[in-house]
Amino acid sequence: MRHAGIRVAVVIAALTIVFVQAMAQRAAKTSIPAGTRVLIRMIDSMDSSKQKAGDRFTASLETNLQVDDRVIAPRGTKVYGRLTNAKSAGRMSGAGELTLELTDIVINGTAYPLVTSTYEVRSEGKGKKTTRRILGGAGLGALIGGIAGGGTGAAIGVAAGAAGGTAVAAAKGGKQVQVQSEALLEFRLEHATKLPVAS
Repeated sequence: MRHAGIRVAVVIAALTIVFVQAMAQRAAKTSIPAGTRVLIRMIDSMDSSKQKAGDRFTASLETNLQVDDRVIAPRGTKVYGRLTNAKSAGRMSGAGELTLELTDIVINGTAYPLVTSTYEVRSEGKGKKTTRRILGGAGLGALIGGIAGGGTGAAIGVAAGAAGGTAVAAAKGGKQVQVQSEALLEFRLEHATKLPVAS
């Protein structure tokens, strides 16, 4: 009985050590360098005729967020952002504008703040568009959008669906602009950010 009790105590101690190590690893944070690429897929849609500055949106990581070969947050991780600028196009003149940035990423059930570059899209006013559709070899609608004011966000995207599908950020009525659900947007971290590893 005594030996059995010792064995149980040893097993419990070993499991405790493993648990403590796992919790410590989960709590430990990894520094992600400034400039790290964050590619997201929009869940919500944004429209310059409906949204206002401060409105929030939900998206998910399209690719793993990682440092070297270490995955910090896998594809599908929830991210949140907001509009820093939203301008509806005027009747006679003026361009529709949307400026987006990421604010948070959810890892292990906790939201951690992010500071990223902005993604900006605008029309050029009446009868003009900053975005145009290009059909890629895979048959997906791809867009190259204009960047307003020299923003650092890459105005690129691929629309989900078949050829001729909905544009990622299309001028609406020649003036209003939209960033639609399923759009792929790329941001960059503005400075080094410490995040825990997703478990």
